[in-house]
Formats: sequence, C-alpha cells, structure tokens
Amino acid sequence: MEEDVRDGDHTSLACIPSSAKGKMKMLAKDEGILAGMDVAEAIFKEIDKDTEVKTLVKDGETMKHGLIVIEVSGSVHSLLKSERLVLNTVQRMSGIATNAHRLASLISDTKTKVLDTRKTTPNFRWFEKEAVRIGGGTNHRMGLYDAMMIKDNHIDFAGGITSAITKSIAYQKEKGMNIDIIVEARNMEEIEEILSVGGIRRILIDNFSPEETKKAVALIDGRVESESSGGITEETIRSYADCGVDYVSVGAVTHKFRSLDLSLKADFDVAKV
Repeated sequence: MEEDVRDGDHTSLACIPSSAKGKMKMLAKDEGILAGMDVAEAIFKEIDKDTEVKTLVKDGETMKHGLIVIEVSGSVHSLLKSERLVLNTVQRMSGIATNAHRLASLISDTKTKVLDTRKTTPNFRWFEKEAVRIGGGTNHRMGLYDAMMIKDNHIDFAGGITSAITKSIAYQKEKGMNIDIIVEARNMEEIEEILSVGGIRRILIDNFSPEETKKAVALIDGRVESESSGGITEETIRSYADCGVDYVSVGAVTHKFRSLDLSLKADFDVAKV
C-alpha cells in the first residue's frame, strides 16, 4: 500500500464521495488453478476491516473464464484502494499454482514430489511458495535460516565436502539447533564421500543426466533422501522422476510462469451514496 497509495488515491478522492458504498466482483478471465483467496480477503480487511468479503471459489479449485470468484462490498474508496494489490497478488499466485499443478500432474503416479526453490521475487517469497503448495507442489526451505544446504560454493570455500559437513554438524551442536542438512553432489565420487561422512538429510543430485541419476539413486539406496536439480523442465521432469528420486526441484515453477487474468469490476452501474 505504501508503494501504491502513499498520501492518497487522488482519483477516487476527487470524483467519488467518501460516503459512497458499493459492490465489486472478481471475475476469472482465464483457466487454471486459483490461488490467493485467503490473501485477497486479508488485503481487503487490512485496508478496511468493515469490507464484506464473500469468497465463492476456494484456493486450489479450478477457475474458468467468466466465473465469479469473490464478491466484496463496502466503502468504494476502500475497494478501489484494494483493487490492484488484490489482483496483482491473486493473478501471480494463480499463475504459479497452475504451473506447479501442471508439473506435479506429470509425475503424480510416481513417488517423486515437486519442490520449489529460493528463486523467487524479492519480498514476495511467502506468497509464491504458498501458491506452489496450493498447486500441489512441496515447499523447499523458506530461506537460509531454516535448513542448511551445502552447495558447490560452500564446499569449495570450506575446503571440501567432509570439512563442510563436519563443521555444519558441529555448528548446529554448538548453537543447539536441529535443522536439515542437504548436500549438493556434482559427481558419484562426491556422493560416496557424503554418504561416508553421514549426518545429513538429503543429497542433491545436481546436473546429472537421467542415466547418471539412476546410478546415483542406486548408490544412495535409501540411506538418505535424494533430490534431482539443475535445469529440470516440463519436458524432462518425468525422466528424472522415473529414476526413483524423492524430489525434483524446479526453479522455473516460481520464476517462469504466466500470471492468470482476473478483473475486479463494479457490481452497480452507479455506486450508492
């Protein structure tokens, strides 16, 4: 609201009486998985607690062109202040949820789950990850604070895999922490070293071909969780799931999507004054 309104919605202040009451309806102009209904209601209520919100379609349900998904009523000034922020949020969340649903559907008959990543819009991560969850994906760590992911740069700067893992375990013990440790592997030798050190939750099998991934999964043999990552697309996700990994992480689920089209329109020809 600071970004959008600042010292006032001057258009509404100029041409609509402050006492005006009215109704608006949110219309779907696209097809896909709807996400952001709870967030939309929270925005309306944050701007004006007296706004009445009637949600007609729930998060995770399919929307089709022409479907009314929300009806709102109250102060016209409050509704118009809310309009763009609500639409921006719901359109983006619905696009991501639809993307996640499409990817998850491609491997729904396997044990593999689709993970999101930290490749998100700054200051909008929670909403994007919630959209992934609504669409049928699984949330990875939220940030750097709720899991340790030892990636290639950590390994190189720390002086190797063994050093990075042992130091991470020692750090958690010293701090009284208990969060997952995930380690990225660039080749089979690194997988063997990770397994020999132990103390971790998951091995990230990074940028392996499907053939190499099958061998990696066989080597891991269920001793820890496995995750494939690195340029996985809608065209290749099935080949990785068929390797038997527990997870595939797809950055594109939150950074390569098309927002779904919705509109918020007045429900009266003339607002009541």
